[in-house]
Amino acid sequence: MELTVNFPDTLPDLLQETKEQFKFEAKMALAVKLFQMKRISSGMAASLVGIPRTTFLLSLHRYGVPMIDLDEEELISDVKNA
Repeated sequence: MELTVNFPDTLPDLLQETKEQFKFEAKMALAVKLFQMKRISSGMAASLVGIPRTTFLLSLHRYGVPMIDLDEEELISDVKNA
């Protein structure tokens, strides 16, 4: 499937990016937000952007999103089941 987003031709220039860089950043922002909302996995998010999962995870800090976002109860459960 494909999603089309209209944006002014001048927007990439205002952000000092090429159109390709802007398109990549827009896809990355969408993937990061869906991952942050726990709507998709990190693997699915990486696939959406077209990058390896490890690259996606290591890029999350640029968006202020933690790689692992567990509350105390989830963390304790994970440790017990490890």
